[in-house]
Amino acid sequence: MGPHLLPRWPAWLFSIAPGWWRKGHSHALVRAASAPGATLEQRRWPGGPQWVPGASPLTCRGCSSASKRPAEVMLTQERYPVRRLPFAAASEEDLAAFERILPGRVVTSPEELAAVNVDWLRTVRGCSKVLLKPRTTEEVSQILRYCHERNLAVTPQGGNTSMVGGSVPVFDEVVLSTSLMNQVVGFHKVSGVLVCQAGCILEDLSQYVEERDFVMPLDLGAKGSCHIGGNVATNAGGLRVLRYGSLHGTVLGLEVVLADGTVLNCLTSLRKDNTGYDLKQLFIGSEGTLGVITAVSILCPPKPKAVNVAFLGCPGFTEVLQAFSSCKRMLGEILSAFEFMDAECMRLVGQHLHLACPVQESPFYVLVETSGSSGEHDGVKLDAFLEQALSSGLVTDGTVATDQRKMKMLWALRERITEALSRDGYVYKYDISLPVERLYDLVTDLRARLGPSAKSVVGYGHLGDGNLHLNVTGEAFSTQLLGALEPYVYQWTAGQCGSVSAEHGLGFRKRDVIGYSKPPAAVQLMRGLKALLDPKGILNPYKTLPSQ
Repeated sequence: MGPHLLPRWPAWLFSIAPGWWRKGHSHALVRAASAPGATLEQRRWPGGPQWVPGASPLTCRGCSSASKRPAEVMLTQERYPVRRLPFAAASEEDLAAFERILPGRVVTSPEELAAVNVDWLRTVRGCSKVLLKPRTTEEVSQILRYCHERNLAVTPQGGNTSMVGGSVPVFDEVVLSTSLMNQVVGFHKVSGVLVCQAGCILEDLSQYVEERDFVMPLDLGAKGSCHIGGNVATNAGGLRVLRYGSLHGTVLGLEVVLADGTVLNCLTSLRKDNTGYDLKQLFIGSEGTLGVITAVSILCPPKPKAVNVAFLGCPGFTEVLQAFSSCKRMLGEILSAFEFMDAECMRLVGQHLHLACPVQESPFYVLVETSGSSGEHDGVKLDAFLEQALSSGLVTDGTVATDQRKMKMLWALRERITEALSRDGYVYKYDISLPVERLYDLVTDLRARLGPSAKSVVGYGHLGDGNLHLNVTGEAFSTQLLGALEPYVYQWTAGQCGSVSAEHGLGFRKRDVIGYSKPPAAVQLMRGLKALLDPKGILNPYKTLPSQ
């Protein structure tokens, strides 16, 4: 028995022969999880290879995953015009002192240090000679107190998933890893407040709270690697901002160690606390430049009882915008995500990751997620939206999934775009906020501007909160291509009153473009806060604030 069609839809929408899903046609919206024995893996979709029965939800089993990455990444100090500040260099005496603080957890092996010196995008590389792995806040305090006295620069590092070179050393800074600070301190099942150490991996926390019928308020493509402390330090956005807001609202309290080793304990679990300045907000998005986050208190919403994911094809970006407006009106409180990607993104995930497109080829694709408390109620609202979108021409094709496996397969098409881009060549990444009606115009402009000098120019992102991920790939790093991109991209964004960093932060690679989004007075105030909290500048130097 094949998958049944969405109920209550006009018969003319589905005028196609039985068994169409085996013949490679895709001209009607279907619920991918509606019938046993007919799974998404067994269908052949246009525009991509067939899913292998029993394949992983994220990859096609048996497909090559060979990377084209170079064997070695150029040192940051050689690729970029940056000079080392007058910090001390770690000596044998310093290593002995660290060993007394962290017995057996001081790493000097070149093999182990190689991984923490390079960002995961393989665009920047430092030359740190020591990696420290504390387990407790007190150990972090002792480390920073010692480094402050010795004028040793420190790079805090979580899962090392920064998109802007924010989590690796630029020169020989001491790397302080939170990987062993991975304990849940407590969870309040009535309020949904989770308290944990900063080194907890986001996906592990998601599993922990889901077992207790809650969800984390943030979800990222890097959730299998990123740490919650790093998420907070970068104010990571991700896929759930539309529904649950940013970490500035969901983080209730923080424990932070300042540059001189002082422990700032603001680890409250209260939703209301109006006593003085809200100090935790200083550290959310500070990228480890003001203090090292060691513990987090975060509010987790109840786990939705019903989740639907629709993957739809749209004939143009105007229709994408209209579909979003219609979604907000018709789905209301159950709308939890609205993501978009262009046809070039779909081509890359198919070419490099062998993920198949589940709908007929379209210029644009959108992923719509609903989350609510009643499957029947949510299904009726989603069906009404889909019927209206299809009949009005906003959507030309699509599929809907309701079970976990198939939803993950649809989400993989969106979440793994970054991975596909990394295999296409050297990637120039831009994470910008724009008015939604102008969100894709920059992609179109750049394709015309760059022509054949760029291998791929793609646009995708979180339409629900006006966040565009603009990516350009080339065969290798090129100063000529970079010169065509910058400062043009930043000037264009500033001209639309947008932000040059929507959710990735500034890190090392974007620090000198802060002026396109912040006035001089704001930057000067940031410098003042840095000088107050870290007068020697030892915390994550060369990051966030401009060099001049």
